[in-house]
Amino acid sequence: MLGELAYEEVLTPEPDGDDPHRHRLTVAPGLTYRFRARRGAYGHWRVDPESIEPSADPMLFVARAHRTVLGLSGDTTGHLIRELTATLAADTRLEEGALSAAELADLGYAELEGHQTGHPWLVANKGRVGFSARDTERWAPEARRPQRLPWIAVHRELAAYRGVPGLDRPDHLYAEELAPETRADFARAVAAQGRDPEDYLWLPVHPWQWDESIAPLFAPYIADARIIPLSEDGDLRLPQQSIRTFLNISRPEARTVKLPLSVLNTLVWRGLPTERTLAAPAVTAWVHALRDNDPFLRDETRVILLGETASVTVEHPVYDRLPDVPYQYRELLGCIWRESLPPQLDPGERARTLASLIHTDPRGRSFTAELVSRSGLAPEAWLRRLFAALLPPLLHFLYRYGTVFSPHGENAIVVFDERDIPVRLAVKDFVDDVNISAEPLPEHEGMPETAREVLLTEEPSFLTQFIHSGLFVGVFRYLAPLCEEQLGVEEDEFWSLVRQEILRHQARFPEDKERFETFDLLSPRIDRLCLNRNRLHLDGYRDRADRPHAAVHGTVPNPLARM
Repeated sequence: MLGELAYEEVLTPEPDGDDPHRHRLTVAPGLTYRFRARRGAYGHWRVDPESIEPSADPMLFVARAHRTVLGLSGDTTGHLIRELTATLAADTRLEEGALSAAELADLGYAELEGHQTGHPWLVANKGRVGFSARDTERWAPEARRPQRLPWIAVHRELAAYRGVPGLDRPDHLYAEELAPETRADFARAVAAQGRDPEDYLWLPVHPWQWDESIAPLFAPYIADARIIPLSEDGDLRLPQQSIRTFLNISRPEARTVKLPLSVLNTLVWRGLPTERTLAAPAVTAWVHALRDNDPFLRDETRVILLGETASVTVEHPVYDRLPDVPYQYRELLGCIWRESLPPQLDPGERARTLASLIHTDPRGRSFTAELVSRSGLAPEAWLRRLFAALLPPLLHFLYRYGTVFSPHGENAIVVFDERDIPVRLAVKDFVDDVNISAEPLPEHEGMPETAREVLLTEEPSFLTQFIHSGLFVGVFRYLAPLCEEQLGVEEDEFWSLVRQEILRHQARFPEDKERFETFDLLSPRIDRLCLNRNRLHLDGYRDRADRPHAAVHGTVPNPLARM
């Protein structure tokens, strides 16, 4: 908390004596906190938790500092303490079942998810407002409890289906996702209500969402059988860190499902916006076409784009026609089916989320240090391979197509070879996190109108923030000091290797020189995006008609700046 709030300048610690690593923060007359911290790239604060005096209790700190130095209202303070307590409770559960870095390295992609600790940038990163303790035991990723999901049938008056080419019709999807006997059972359940099964679409539903939102808010449509509960499909699924996305562990080749969940976690309610759910397959088709028609992306980087290939969107007949109501009421029901990762891996390859690289085990050993040791490479050589796997496809999409993903720790997946050497990148979450240049580019002319209508646009000067904030600030800001401590790679050398990979890519494509200047990743300073400041000072916990976004507060020096 001290480190992240100081980074966002919510707190302003002062030097404490002659030691440059010692700092103090006065929160009340006669009450001063003291701690040691090392400063790093992008203005990062790396606080030593053992050095905090007089107490490292975060709830006590908020109680003492909420008015004086945090500047919080009473309602924000109350909700923040709830989120912090829930986060600490989840951390305690993680600590109880924590594995060593060596044991984690042997886990599969789906199983590793249940051992991750959440986004370090966000202080209350597992708040999950809406979940009870029992809900958390059942549905949180750290519970590591495979679950079966029930399905529902929704009349086409309320529901709409979209799919990529090859999945144009819902029966094509269902034939791949459901066993014949399950499809027959679903059809019989609809017919038993005196309804024609052809008039209905099927989709899985999160049981918590059914109890808390769908049953009460869609009650008239359940009563008149426009929504019909069905049985489970029989597959076991594990929730990912996002808590609303489920990996199929019974059939790893089957698609991942992303479901709305009216839980406030990190910055937003985790629903599925109606218009974005409808457009997801069109966005996927466009992004896939960019890759498939580009030899560099297709054949050299071999980037894996985990497409959102089908969706069922269910409107609420009242809420969806009221644009001024809180956005959580317009994201209540639907499903997105996403391509599965395992079938796209080569023999011997394995995948892990980028977030896992900043994980440390109970003895303090970093997951990255374990992988480097297993690879047999020198740390600098391993890092070069990591940056060569991650950056070229992201840079090419940015420079050539004015398109960015949000490559944060969960959306970016590192693919390793059999020696645990990074070899390529997989990316997910397109419809929520793909942004395009607001400045028209000829490469955007073939974009489907349905995709154009929902994709967020940013000015070129800000589009680079998705790589800076998602990847460099959101992940590398923590990875760099870990590499210095455990691999002996100085932080300046770490950032020099990142810069070298960017320059190597630019030298590879001199024809894009104007785009390198338009989308400038090497400027002396960048905007400081703030995630905690949004919750504490901008939006608090109030309802809003639109989803909030990260706050911008001042600038920070860019460690990749031209030298």
